[in-house]
Amino acid sequence: MATKPRWAPFPHDAKAYAHAGDALRKAWPKLHAGDCEPYPDAKRAAALLKAAGKAAPKLDADALAAALQDAWRAFHRGDFQAAFESGEALGPVGASVATKALGIHATYLVKSDADRLKRFEQAAALAEAAIAALPADANSHYRHAFALGRYSQGLSIAKALKQGIAGKVRASLDAALALAPKHAEAHTALALYHAEIIGKIGAMIGGLTYGARASDAEAHIKSALKLTPDSPIAHIEHGNVLMLLDARRNEDAAAAAYEKAAKTKPHDAMEALDAAYAREQLE
Repeated sequence: MATKPRWAPFPHDAKAYAHAGDALRKAWPKLHAGDCEPYPDAKRAAALLKAAGKAAPKLDADALAAALQDAWRAFHRGDFQAAFESGEALGPVGASVATKALGIHATYLVKSDADRLKRFEQAAALAEAAIAALPADANSHYRHAFALGRYSQGLSIAKALKQGIAGKVRASLDAALALAPKHAEAHTALALYHAEIIGKIGAMIGGLTYGARASDAEAHIKSALKLTPDSPIAHIEHGNVLMLLDARRNEDAAAAAYEKAAKTKPHDAMEALDAAYAREQLE
């Protein structure tokens, strides 16, 4: 029987991100300040099982809670493959951790452009299944937007617009924020949505065709930074938004945003990768 290919490992020291036992619960508010993911205790697991109905795994609430906690521990310590495989095995109720692990690993640790696009396509499909089973869960929609957004960046914004991906991203982000108004990562993604369209096709056409506005980009990134001032990805995307809206005028401010990202203290493997990326861009 062929063994599964191993994913590229997390390239940094992960000892500080183990979160064994009850440490996960204690660290959870900081770990999930950006995505508003509820802590997967037995009460949360029971609600997921009830909501998913026939799509739910054949587990009781305690067993599901334990499985989800282990999957999230794997994610936070940088064992993205274990997190993905554990989450995927749980079906839609495990899609949040599965898609996040798949997406973050693809973003930073998959070198092939073609392979990266396949990963984002896979993540989007998992998120679509989660939306069907758990439409009231904000991260079903956010993970879908994240995966499609990263996929569109790999295609080029022009191709993504032609394929209608922008509308799907916007719809999923709007749904996520309607369910979780303090979802910082959704605010960040929506800021980037507006800025990327304006950066590619201009403010006038972008506004008329896609409802893209510089003022909305600025408002959403401001919300993200207020909600998660210590998040490296919020500062990175702040810099990106500034450059997309006006590269000449905002170059210094964008560099300052990247410097803030580079200096943040990571809470987990994902944030360590974010901060390392910011440092690499400044070199």
